Amino acid sequence: MSAGILAYRQGDEGLEVLLVHPGGPFWRNKDDGAWSIPKGEFGGSEDPEQAALRELSEELGPAASIGPLRPLGEIRQRGGKRVVAFFGQAVFGPANLFSNTFELEWPPNSGRRQHFPEVDPAEWFDLDTARIKVLSGQVALIDRLVEAVP
Repeated sequence: MSAGILAYRQGDEGLEVLLVHPGGPFWRNKDDGAWSIPKGEFGGSEDPEQAALRELSEELGPAASIGPLRPLGEIRQRGGKRVVAFFGQAVFGPANLFSNTFELEWPPNSGRRQHFPEVDPAEWFDLDTARIKVLSGQVALIDRLVEAVP
């Protein structure tokens, strides 16, 4: 199971959400339908809200700050992964992105290990664009956010 945060802000044209693009070679040329909320796996004894905050920090870096969180509920993504999500108003400039990295053998079967950022990049999107960019299973989180934010 994963926990994540859908960060939002009021932009010039209305509500905007912050999405991240996964790092690494598999996602390099994918755009529409590939973005996500900052999220990650957590253990059974870990509090989902604390896990979501940890993942936000790991994927965006210490410059990302967010107000009080409220629950968005749980979704099931196309591959079956369950995500517990929260939302909060955020202050973050994507130019300040500082993501953790992961190691992967790349190219496959080459014996070469390379480091890639967990996310690369992060961007603010208006709601219509966000619904196109985000993984299909996470569109429901955007819809729930719209219902919850005055």
